[in-house]
Amino acid sequence: MSLKLERKLTSMKYFLMVLISLLLASLSFAQQFPVTIEHKFGTTVIEARPERIASVDFNGADNLLALGIQPVTIRYWYGDFERAVWPWAAELLEGTPEILRGELNVEQIARAEPDVIIAIWSGITPEEYEQLSLIAPVVAVPEGVGDYALPWDELARLAGRATGREDLAEAQVAAVRAELEAIATRNPEWAGQTASVAYYFGETPGVYTREDIRPQLLAVMGLTTPEAITEVAELGQFAIDVSQERLDLVEADVLIWLADDNRERIENLALRPSLTAFQEGREVFADNLLVGAFSHGSLLSLPYALTRLEPMIAAAIDGDPTTTVPE
Repeated sequence: MSLKLERKLTSMKYFLMVLISLLLASLSFAQQFPVTIEHKFGTTVIEARPERIASVDFNGADNLLALGIQPVTIRYWYGDFERAVWPWAAELLEGTPEILRGELNVEQIARAEPDVIIAIWSGITPEEYEQLSLIAPVVAVPEGVGDYALPWDELARLAGRATGREDLAEAQVAAVRAELEAIATRNPEWAGQTASVAYYFGETPGVYTREDIRPQLLAVMGLTTPEAITEVAELGQFAIDVSQERLDLVEADVLIWLADDNRERIENLALRPSLTAFQEGREVFADNLLVGAFSHGSLLSLPYALTRLEPMIAAAIDGDPTTTVPE
Protein backbone atom coordinates (compact mmCIF):
# COMPACT_ATOMS: atom_id res chain seq x y z
CA MET A 1 0.00 0.00 0.00
CA SER A 2 1.33 3.42 -0.91
CA LEU A 3 2.04 6.09 1.69
CA LYS A 4 -0.71 8.25 0.13
CA LEU A 5 -3.29 5.49 0.55
CA GLU A 6 -2.13 4.76 4.09
CA ARG A 7 -2.67 8.41 4.99
CA LYS A 8 -6.13 8.40 3.41
CA LEU A 9 -7.03 5.23 5.31
CA THR A 10 -5.81 6.72 8.59
CA SER A 11 -7.79 9.90 7.93
CA MET A 12 -10.95 7.92 7.20
CA LYS A 13 -10.52 5.90 10.41
CA TYR A 14 -10.12 9.06 12.45
CA PHE A 15 -13.22 10.59 10.87
CA LEU A 16 -15.16 7.41 11.52
CA MET A 17 -14.15 7.24 15.18
CA VAL A 18 -15.17 10.86 15.71
CA LEU A 19 -18.49 10.23 13.94
CA ILE A 20 -19.18 7.19 16.10
CA SER A 21 -18.46 9.02 19.36
CA LEU A 22 -20.59 12.02 18.41
CA LEU A 23 -23.54 9.99 17.23
CA LEU A 24 -23.49 7.63 20.18
CA ALA A 25 -23.44 10.60 22.54
CA SER A 26 -26.35 12.31 20.78
CA LEU A 27 -28.50 9.23 20.29
CA SER A 28 -28.33 8.15 23.94
CA PHE A 29 -29.37 4.72 22.70
CA ALA A 30 -32.89 5.97 21.98
CA GLN A 31 -33.84 2.93 19.91
CA GLN A 32 -36.68 1.09 21.61
CA PHE A 33 -36.63 -2.57 22.61
CA PRO A 34 -37.85 -5.26 22.33
CA VAL A 35 -36.99 -5.54 18.62
CA THR A 36 -38.61 -8.18 16.42
CA ILE A 37 -36.75 -9.34 13.31
CA GLU A 38 -38.20 -11.67 10.67
CA HIS A 39 -35.74 -13.87 8.78
CA LYS A 40 -35.43 -17.08 6.75
CA PHE A 41 -35.63 -19.29 9.83
CA GLY A 42 -38.55 -17.54 11.50
CA THR A 43 -38.78 -14.68 13.99
CA THR A 44 -36.25 -13.43 16.51
CA VAL A 45 -37.15 -11.18 19.42
CA ILE A 46 -34.38 -9.22 21.12
CA GLU A 47 -35.82 -8.17 24.46
CA ALA A 48 -33.25 -5.56 25.50
CA ARG A 49 -30.39 -3.65 23.96
CA PRO A 50 -27.57 -6.21 23.76
CA GLU A 51 -24.18 -5.53 25.31
CA ARG A 52 -22.29 -8.66 24.27
CA ILE A 53 -22.61 -9.21 20.53
CA ALA A 54 -21.27 -12.23 18.69
CA SER A 55 -20.73 -12.31 14.95
CA VAL A 56 -20.64 -15.51 12.91
CA ASP A 57 -20.63 -13.57 9.63
CA PHE A 58 -17.59 -13.82 7.39
CA ASN A 59 -17.48 -10.02 7.09
CA GLY A 60 -19.41 -9.23 10.25
CA ALA A 61 -16.73 -7.71 12.45
CA ASP A 62 -16.35 -4.68 10.17
CA ASN A 63 -19.87 -3.31 10.50
CA LEU A 64 -20.01 -3.99 14.24
CA LEU A 65 -16.74 -2.13 14.79
CA ALA A 66 -18.01 0.72 12.62
CA LEU A 67 -20.99 0.95 14.99
CA GLY A 68 -18.76 1.22 18.05
CA ILE A 69 -19.25 -2.42 19.07
CA GLN A 70 -16.49 -4.73 20.25
CA PRO A 71 -17.70 -8.16 19.08
CA VAL A 72 -17.14 -11.05 21.48
CA THR A 73 -16.65 -13.43 18.54
CA ILE A 74 -15.23 -12.84 15.06
CA ARG A 75 -15.42 -15.38 12.26
CA TYR A 76 -12.21 -15.82 10.31
CA TRP A 77 -12.77 -15.59 6.55
CA TYR A 78 -9.35 -15.43 4.91
CA GLY A 79 -6.18 -13.35 4.99
CA ASP A 80 -3.16 -13.46 7.26
CA PHE A 81 -4.06 -10.66 9.66
CA GLU A 82 -3.88 -10.52 13.43
CA ARG A 83 -7.18 -11.21 15.21
CA ALA A 84 -8.85 -11.99 11.85
CA VAL A 85 -9.56 -8.35 10.93
CA TRP A 86 -8.14 -6.53 7.92
CA PRO A 87 -6.12 -3.27 8.06
CA TRP A 88 -9.10 -0.91 7.64
CA ALA A 89 -10.64 -2.36 10.84
CA ALA A 90 -7.62 -3.32 12.93
CA GLU A 91 -7.24 -0.04 14.83
CA LEU A 92 -10.86 -0.15 16.02
CA LEU A 93 -10.63 -3.64 17.52
CA GLU A 94 -9.80 -3.83 21.20
CA GLY A 95 -9.08 -6.90 23.31
CA THR A 96 -9.02 -10.51 22.19
CA PRO A 97 -12.39 -11.79 20.98
CA GLU A 98 -12.97 -15.46 20.26
CA ILE A 99 -11.83 -16.19 16.70
CA LEU A 100 -14.06 -18.73 14.95
CA ARG A 101 -12.21 -20.82 12.38
CA GLY A 102 -13.56 -23.50 10.09
CA GLU A 103 -16.87 -25.10 11.03
CA LEU A 104 -18.79 -23.18 13.68
CA ASN A 105 -17.87 -24.28 17.18
CA VAL A 106 -21.05 -23.84 19.21
CA GLU A 107 -19.26 -24.38 22.51
CA GLN A 108 -16.72 -21.68 21.67
CA ILE A 109 -19.53 -19.25 20.86
CA ALA A 110 -21.35 -20.15 24.09
CA ARG A 111 -18.21 -19.42 26.12
CA ALA A 112 -18.31 -15.84 24.85
CA GLU A 113 -21.72 -15.42 26.57
CA PRO A 114 -23.35 -13.29 23.85
CA ASP A 115 -26.64 -11.45 24.26
CA VAL A 116 -27.31 -11.72 20.53
CA ILE A 117 -25.69 -13.54 17.59
CA ILE A 118 -25.45 -11.79 14.21
CA ALA A 119 -25.59 -14.34 11.37
CA ILE A 120 -26.65 -12.27 8.37
CA TRP A 121 -23.78 -13.17 6.01
CA SER A 122 -22.91 -16.55 7.47
CA GLY A 123 -24.53 -19.31 5.42
CA ILE A 124 -25.68 -21.07 8.59
CA THR A 125 -27.91 -24.13 8.21
CA PRO A 126 -31.27 -24.67 9.94
CA GLU A 127 -29.51 -27.05 12.33
CA GLU A 128 -26.87 -24.46 13.19
CA TYR A 129 -29.57 -21.85 13.68
CA GLU A 130 -31.34 -24.09 16.20
CA GLN A 131 -28.09 -24.76 18.07
CA LEU A 132 -27.12 -21.09 18.18
CA SER A 133 -30.63 -20.09 19.30
CA LEU A 134 -30.07 -22.10 22.47
CA ILE A 135 -27.27 -19.65 23.32
CA ALA A 136 -28.83 -16.29 22.38
CA PRO A 137 -31.28 -14.71 19.89
CA VAL A 138 -29.98 -15.15 16.34
CA VAL A 139 -30.43 -12.63 13.51
CA ALA A 140 -30.26 -14.32 10.08
CA VAL A 141 -30.71 -13.25 6.47
CA PRO A 142 -34.25 -12.21 5.46
CA GLU A 143 -36.59 -14.74 3.84
CA GLY A 144 -36.14 -15.01 0.08
CA VAL A 145 -32.61 -13.55 0.07
CA GLY A 146 -29.55 -15.64 -0.75
CA ASP A 147 -27.09 -16.32 2.07
CA TYR A 148 -24.62 -13.78 0.66
CA ALA A 149 -26.95 -11.65 -1.46
CA LEU A 150 -28.17 -9.02 1.00
CA PRO A 151 -26.96 -5.59 -0.25
CA TRP A 152 -24.17 -3.95 1.72
CA ASP A 153 -26.40 -1.18 3.05
CA GLU A 154 -29.08 -3.58 4.27
CA LEU A 155 -26.39 -5.64 5.99
CA ALA A 156 -25.31 -2.57 7.93
CA ARG A 157 -28.86 -1.44 8.70
CA LEU A 158 -29.88 -4.87 9.98
CA ALA A 159 -26.81 -5.10 12.20
CA GLY A 160 -27.62 -1.62 13.52
CA ARG A 161 -31.25 -2.49 14.22
CA ALA A 162 -30.36 -5.70 16.05
CA THR A 163 -27.82 -3.96 18.28
CA GLY A 164 -29.70 -0.76 19.09
CA ARG A 165 -27.67 1.45 16.78
CA GLU A 166 -30.07 1.83 13.88
CA ASP A 167 -29.60 5.60 13.49
CA LEU A 168 -25.82 5.32 13.59
CA ALA A 169 -25.89 2.61 10.91
CA GLU A 170 -28.16 4.77 8.75
CA ALA A 171 -25.83 7.76 9.06
CA GLN A 172 -22.82 5.73 7.98
CA VAL A 173 -24.70 4.07 5.14
CA ALA A 174 -25.67 7.54 3.92
CA ALA A 175 -22.03 8.65 3.98
CA VAL A 176 -20.86 5.67 1.91
CA ARG A 177 -23.77 5.96 -0.50
CA ALA A 178 -23.01 9.66 -0.96
CA GLU A 179 -19.48 8.74 -2.03
CA LEU A 180 -20.77 6.09 -4.45
CA GLU A 181 -23.12 8.63 -5.99
CA ALA A 182 -20.34 11.22 -6.09
CA ILE A 183 -18.23 8.78 -8.10
CA ALA A 184 -21.12 8.38 -10.56
CA THR A 185 -21.42 12.17 -10.80
CA ARG A 186 -17.69 12.61 -11.39
CA ASN A 187 -17.77 9.95 -14.11
CA PRO A 188 -21.01 10.46 -16.09
CA GLU A 189 -19.56 8.53 -19.02
CA TRP A 190 -19.85 5.32 -16.96
CA ALA A 191 -23.65 5.42 -17.09
CA GLY A 192 -24.98 2.57 -19.21
CA GLN A 193 -21.61 0.87 -19.58
CA THR A 194 -21.03 -2.66 -18.33
CA ALA A 195 -18.67 -4.08 -15.75
CA SER A 196 -17.93 -7.67 -14.85
CA VAL A 197 -16.12 -8.87 -11.76
CA ALA A 198 -14.22 -12.05 -12.50
CA TYR A 199 -11.93 -14.35 -10.54
CA TYR A 200 -9.81 -17.49 -10.85
CA PHE A 201 -10.40 -20.03 -8.09
CA GLY A 202 -8.87 -23.48 -8.04
CA GLU A 203 -8.55 -24.36 -11.70
CA THR A 204 -11.58 -22.48 -12.96
CA PRO A 205 -12.35 -18.86 -13.88
CA GLY A 206 -15.63 -17.44 -12.68
CA VAL A 207 -17.69 -14.28 -12.62
CA TYR A 208 -20.07 -12.69 -10.12
CA THR A 209 -23.73 -12.09 -10.94
CA ARG A 210 -25.77 -9.03 -10.07
CA GLU A 211 -26.88 -10.89 -6.91
CA ASP A 212 -23.41 -10.32 -5.47
CA ILE A 213 -22.35 -7.33 -3.42
CA ARG A 214 -19.55 -6.33 -5.83
CA PRO A 215 -21.71 -5.81 -8.95
CA GLN A 216 -24.32 -4.17 -6.71
CA LEU A 217 -21.78 -1.56 -5.66
CA LEU A 218 -20.70 -0.96 -9.24
CA ALA A 219 -24.34 -0.48 -10.22
CA VAL A 220 -24.65 2.52 -7.89
CA MET A 221 -21.65 3.99 -9.71
CA GLY A 222 -23.49 3.60 -13.03
CA LEU A 223 -21.99 0.32 -14.22
CA THR A 224 -24.30 -2.60 -15.03
CA THR A 225 -23.75 -6.35 -15.10
CA PRO A 226 -23.63 -7.72 -18.67
CA GLU A 227 -26.85 -9.43 -19.76
CA ALA A 228 -24.87 -12.48 -20.88
CA ILE A 229 -24.00 -13.18 -17.24
CA THR A 230 -27.56 -12.64 -16.02
CA GLU A 231 -28.98 -14.94 -18.69
CA VAL A 232 -26.91 -17.97 -17.62
CA ALA A 233 -27.19 -17.44 -13.86
CA GLU A 234 -29.85 -19.20 -11.83
CA LEU A 235 -32.15 -17.24 -9.54
CA GLY A 236 -30.29 -16.25 -6.37
CA GLN A 237 -26.92 -17.43 -7.71
CA PHE A 238 -24.19 -14.95 -6.75
CA ALA A 239 -21.35 -16.43 -8.84
CA ILE A 240 -20.94 -18.79 -11.77
CA ASP A 241 -17.99 -20.83 -12.96
CA VAL A 242 -16.88 -20.12 -16.51
CA SER A 243 -15.13 -22.71 -18.63
CA GLN A 244 -11.97 -21.48 -20.25
CA GLU A 245 -13.63 -22.11 -23.61
CA ARG A 246 -16.44 -19.67 -22.69
CA LEU A 247 -14.27 -16.90 -21.33
CA ASP A 248 -16.29 -14.53 -23.51
CA LEU A 249 -18.93 -14.53 -20.74
CA VAL A 250 -16.76 -12.17 -18.68
CA GLU A 251 -16.59 -9.62 -21.53
CA ALA A 252 -17.56 -6.09 -20.48
CA ASP A 253 -16.70 -2.43 -20.98
CA VAL A 254 -14.50 -2.81 -17.93
CA LEU A 255 -13.34 -6.19 -16.68
CA ILE A 256 -12.28 -6.26 -13.02
CA TRP A 257 -10.15 -9.28 -12.15
CA LEU A 258 -9.98 -10.23 -8.48
CA ALA A 259 -6.43 -11.35 -8.94
CA ASP A 260 -5.40 -12.25 -5.38
CA ASP A 261 -2.45 -14.61 -5.85
CA ASN A 262 -3.69 -15.86 -9.22
CA ARG A 263 -2.70 -13.00 -11.49
CA GLU A 264 -0.24 -15.09 -13.48
CA ARG A 265 -2.89 -17.75 -14.14
CA ILE A 266 -5.37 -15.11 -15.26
CA GLU A 267 -2.86 -13.46 -17.56
CA ASN A 268 -2.06 -16.85 -19.11
CA LEU A 269 -5.64 -17.83 -19.91
CA ALA A 270 -5.49 -19.02 -23.53
CA LEU A 271 -8.53 -17.05 -24.74
CA ARG A 272 -7.87 -13.87 -22.78
CA PRO A 273 -6.21 -12.14 -25.79
CA SER A 274 -9.46 -12.64 -27.73
CA LEU A 275 -11.39 -10.44 -25.28
CA THR A 276 -12.10 -6.89 -26.34
CA ALA A 277 -11.38 -5.88 -22.72
CA PHE A 278 -7.86 -7.22 -23.16
CA GLN A 279 -7.34 -5.72 -26.59
CA GLU A 280 -8.51 -2.23 -25.56
CA GLY A 281 -6.81 -2.15 -22.16
CA ARG A 282 -10.11 -2.32 -20.26
CA GLU A 283 -8.90 -4.71 -17.55
CA VAL A 284 -8.39 -3.88 -13.87
CA PHE A 285 -6.30 -6.18 -11.70
CA ALA A 286 -7.18 -5.89 -8.01
CA ASP A 287 -4.51 -6.98 -5.53
CA ASN A 288 -5.12 -8.89 -2.30
CA LEU A 289 -5.95 -5.88 -0.17
CA LEU A 290 -8.30 -4.31 -2.71
CA VAL A 291 -9.97 -7.67 -3.35
CA GLY A 292 -10.53 -8.02 0.40
CA ALA A 293 -11.96 -4.52 0.78
CA PHE A 294 -14.22 -4.87 -2.25
CA SER A 295 -15.40 -8.30 -1.13
CA HIS A 296 -16.10 -7.36 2.50
CA GLY A 297 -18.44 -4.59 1.33
CA SER A 298 -18.58 -3.06 4.79
CA LEU A 299 -18.84 0.39 6.33
CA LEU A 300 -15.10 0.21 7.03
CA SER A 301 -13.78 -1.45 3.87
CA LEU A 302 -15.75 0.44 1.24
CA PRO A 303 -14.13 3.86 1.73
CA TYR A 304 -10.74 2.22 1.10
CA ALA A 305 -12.00 0.20 -1.87
CA LEU A 306 -13.66 3.19 -3.53
CA THR A 307 -10.57 5.37 -3.11
CA ARG A 308 -8.55 2.83 -5.06
CA LEU A 309 -11.14 1.60 -7.55
CA GLU A 310 -12.25 4.91 -9.04
CA PRO A 311 -8.95 5.86 -10.74
CA MET A 312 -8.40 2.25 -11.85
CA ILE A 313 -11.81 1.97 -13.51
CA ALA A 314 -11.51 5.45 -15.03
CA ALA A 315 -8.21 4.53 -16.67
CA ALA A 316 -9.46 1.17 -17.95
CA ILE A 317 -12.89 2.13 -19.24
CA ASP A 318 -11.63 4.79 -21.66
CA GLY A 319 -10.83 2.05 -24.18
CA ASP A 320 -7.38 3.45 -24.92
CA PRO A 321 -4.80 0.62 -24.65
CA THR A 322 -2.04 3.16 -24.06
CA THR A 323 -3.64 4.44 -20.84
CA THR A 324 -1.85 2.98 -17.83
CA VAL A 325 -4.26 1.45 -15.30
CA PRO A 326 -2.99 2.13 -11.74
CA GLU A 327 -1.85 -0.93 -9.82
